Amino acid sequence: MVLRKNILITGASSGLGEGMARQYAARGRNLALAARRLDRLDTLAAELKKAYPGITVVTRKLDVNDHDQVFTVFEEFREELGSLDRVIVNAGLGKGQPIGSGRFDANRQTLQTNFLAAAAQIEAAVGIFRKQKDGHLVVVSSFSALRAFPGNLTAYAASKAGVWAFAEGTRIELMKTPIKVTTLLPGFIESEMNEDISKVPLGTKAEPGAQAMVKAIEAEGAKAFVPSWPWSVLARVFRFIPASVLKKFA
Repeated sequence: MVLRKNILITGASSGLGEGMARQYAARGRNLALAARRLDRLDTLAAELKKAYPGITVVTRKLDVNDHDQVFTVFEEFREELGSLDRVIVNAGLGKGQPIGSGRFDANRQTLQTNFLAAAAQIEAAVGIFRKQKDGHLVVVSSFSALRAFPGNLTAYAASKAGVWAFAEGTRIELMKTPIKVTTLLPGFIESEMNEDISKVPLGTKAEPGAQAMVKAIEAEGAKAFVPSWPWSVLARVFRFIPASVLKKFA
């Protein structure tokens, strides 16, 4: 297994991004943390450096929908740490609304953030990896990418299906290079999008969820359902679930 020392995580100020940052800090990895809320990033960085004095933690304010800024910030991180060994494309949004309800603004933002902004991050990361001739790209999709969903999840599921396809195409293109690509498809894990996880079927609390994410990332497989149980099993039968059952998610 390759040791990826310098790890960039977007959307690291809360939720799964923060959880993965904590897991990697405990493993002694150097971190490049990016998010819109720089104050929260800096608080997290100070806490991690105090707990693990041997690591380097650098932060940048980043709105991933500013695509030019994505390329600039990723390059700044590379220069500051000397290399980027792994980039985790994690920043995302879950604010979709039912189609035709007058909230195209919310659906547009969800699609732009989860697909177009993720595509910009993938481009920036792979560009750096090509120059380095090494690296590991990790793209956080969702279990919802497997099927179309109604209601508030329509735009979200579509965006996550799109970014899965984009990441998979990238992986196939890079198969004969030293660059690895992994797509994660998390189930229901506690985050700002799923704050009251106790009401969500098969929900996972934040810390074990982050642990499962990092375990899957370290394996560097092409894709991983996380946590593996029960989502890897459910994935086998999910496409056969009647649309009438999916309608209940609305």
